[in-house]
Amino acid sequence: MHDMLLIALFAFLGAAAAGLCGAGVLVLIRRRSLTVSLAVVSAVAVTAMLAGTLAVAWAMFLSAHDLTVVTTVVAMAAVVSLATALLLGRWVVARSRELALAARSFGDGGDFAAPDGPATAELDALARELAATSARLAESRDRERALESSRRELVAWISHDLRTPLAGLRAMSEALEDGVAADPDRYLRQIRTEVERLNDMVGDLFELSRIHAGTLALSPSRISLYDLVGDALAGADPLARELGVRLVGDRVEPVPVEVDGKEMSRVLGNLLINAIRRTPADGTVAIAAERSPGGVVLSVTDGCGGIPEEDLPRVFDTGWRGTHARTPPAGAGLGLAIVRGIVEAHQGQAAVRNIPGGCRFEVTLPTARAQPQP
Repeated sequence: MHDMLLIALFAFLGAAAAGLCGAGVLVLIRRRSLTVSLAVVSAVAVTAMLAGTLAVAWAMFLSAHDLTVVTTVVAMAAVVSLATALLLGRWVVARSRELALAARSFGDGGDFAAPDGPATAELDALARELAATSARLAESRDRERALESSRRELVAWISHDLRTPLAGLRAMSEALEDGVAADPDRYLRQIRTEVERLNDMVGDLFELSRIHAGTLALSPSRISLYDLVGDALAGADPLARELGVRLVGDRVEPVPVEVDGKEMSRVLGNLLINAIRRTPADGTVAIAAERSPGGVVLSVTDGCGGIPEEDLPRVFDTGWRGTHARTPPAGAGLGLAIVRGIVEAHQGQAAVRNIPGGCRFEVTLPTARAQPQP
């Protein structure tokens, strides 16, 4: 037992000396290629075994022949280990270079494509993460392009919608100034109408800018949907009567919600006005409110005949308007974008889908928290 402890001690001391030297070398070459590091690790393993063997052989006073045999065996093991480490290092480095080239094309604005061929588990995991990041960036670029396109459309339509009333205002004001207006009172009424249109347009732009800037300040309070819908129906009723559209609101549950009453009234008003203007005379616009597993659903159903399927994803985009809505008094295409912004600020969702004869806009809001019992 005493001899075995001495052998273990001498072997440990020889291997520890080789390991410390190897650790120092690894620190010095830590910025070099992985192939060099693997070669050093292999050399340290073989050297540690050789150092331990030599220490034990020296302590046991082995013959020169036995020592030569042991040294030869260890040297052959060192050659094989070093060759294996170099092959492994070259393979890992090659896979790393392929991954770096793929990542370079990804960084230049392209899509990431993982290199073919087997790789280590770590390189595979890195490739999957890069592929996932590439997919997210592609989605972000698509959203950015769509947003830029909607901005260009918005600028074009706003310019058109501003020029039209401004040209009319200029012509009417010049006619009044020159005293050639046949009916000055009618001109003044028309000027007031156009000014109100411009004021509404500027107000929508200001509201949308606050939403996009994240500065929309909400003042939530506990409100019954029954009261909220009732006020919205009362506000939209004159326009519905003028256009011959029937408003229906008999499927409204008195569910409490915590919302900003002013902003949510604007949401319902925009949805109702949008539905009324696109529903033919003698048609029906219905509003409903009910509980759902995801919260509270407010819906506005119209008789517009439906929205083309390819346009459904763009309905809430800034500046988007249907083809039939690109003339006054359709507005600048900001109403539904404002709806989505206000609803999302309330941690809700806005959606639209086609139904037979028309479409259905849905606003999903969180239910109000239960009030503590006294």
